[in-house]
Amino acid sequence: MAGYSRDQYGHGWIDTDHNGCDTRNDILRRDLSGVAAKAGTHGCVVAGGVLSDHYTGTTITFHRGETTSTAVEIDHLVALADAWRTGAQSMSTDQREQFANDPIELLAVSGPANESKGDQDASQWLPPNNAFDCTYVADQITVKATYGLWVTSAEHDVMASTLRDCGGAAPRPHTTTVAPPPPPATTPAPPPDTSQAPPTHSTDNGGGASVVHPGAFCSSEGAVGVTDRGTPMRCTSKNGDQPRWRSAD
Repeated sequence: MAGYSRDQYGHGWIDTDHNGCDTRNDILRRDLSGVAAKAGTHGCVVAGGVLSDHYTGTTITFHRGETTSTAVEIDHLVALADAWRTGAQSMSTDQREQFANDPIELLAVSGPANESKGDQDASQWLPPNNAFDCTYVADQITVKATYGLWVTSAEHDVMASTLRDCGGAAPRPHTTTVAPPPPPATTPAPPPDTSQAPPTHSTDNGGGASVVHPGAFCSSEGAVGVTDRGTPMRCTSKNGDQPRWRSAD
């Protein structure tokens, strides 16, 4: 843990996909049902909703407020301190900030359950809702594999045992796609420039355009793509770091 602090992962929630909302509100909007937005925020700030909590197996009503917001927290599936211990020290600050705001690493959960987890790995803590253990472990493996983080021997043994008990990696119960806030009336976005070679780490949206995840790492610098909402993206590097998908504007 030498040198660790939360600031090593940037200063809180940022707007990685450039939709005008910070990551916390993006994840609340993704994971809650019956979402109500705070007035005057263009549909961005989540004021209320209902969470079907995977960690406890309970239903939680969320109300934004000084004393009520902590009922629902955004958990880093791989705790930031655990990530620091298992390889994140070698990342750049920009890469760690991307990691801390990546939807595949985030899940809206019960606040008390999240606090009980703290910075523990799978060998030390699994969700109280045992039915979620398989997916929780599979999701942690996905995150660690994506970002090149390792697991300890004890962590490996618990992960392997959990997946054996459930017959393999279970499907993800939540998507990584973050729904945009209800947009104001605007002119449609221009079609993406697909004249260059398709980007790596992308999928096809059925219409021939390469769909990419904003902020994800890419390998063909200069390649172009489009988000699932039609926003043009380009594979670019910054300050010599590994190229990532950034807005083409």
